[in-house]
Order: sequence, then C-alpha cells, then structure tokens
Amino acid sequence: MLKVIAACGSGMGSSQIIKMKIEKIFKKLGISVQIHHSSVSEAKNLASNYDVVFCSEALKGNFANAAANGTIVIGLKNLLSEQEIEQKIIENVVNKK
Repeated sequence: MLKVIAACGSGMGSSQIIKMKIEKIFKKLGISVQIHHSSVSEAKNLASNYDVVFCSEALKGNFANAAANGTIVIGLKNLLSEQEIEQKIIENVVNKK
C-alpha cells in the first residue's frame, strides 16, 4: 500500500480537494493507497515518511529534501483536474514501479 500525503498552504480546503481527487484516481487505477492531507509546513516534516507527495506546482520546492530521499513529489498546475492527476500518477508512480 502506498502512503500518500496531499499538501496545501493551510492544510484545509485545497489539500482535502486534492485528497479526494487522488483517492478517486488511485481507485480507478486499482492502486491501494493510504492518504493524509495537511499544511505544507506539517507535510515538509512528514514527507520522507511517505511514498508520494501531492501539492501545487508552486509549493513543490518545499519538498526538495524528501525528493532527495526518494519520495515522489508531484506538483499540480490545476488542483481540480482529474486528467492531470491521472497523467502524473501514471508517469510518476505506475511507470516507476
């Protein structure tokens, strides 16, 4: 089971939206996941304990240390686009297995 964290600036609305969207896409792809959502400040400290981090493209730099330790960091341009989320999951998770 993949451990995934969805992060946004405050940890409230956007991360919850990302969580719901990525949960739907992972289910569609038949990939078992455990998803947590939080603020960027909390997620930065936790990211290395997760397999994948989702955030907006603008916040991706906050996770450089986690990425250096093997965590997949996925930046989204459109947090509401299931098409973008699915494409990035396929490119960064499915094709990396």
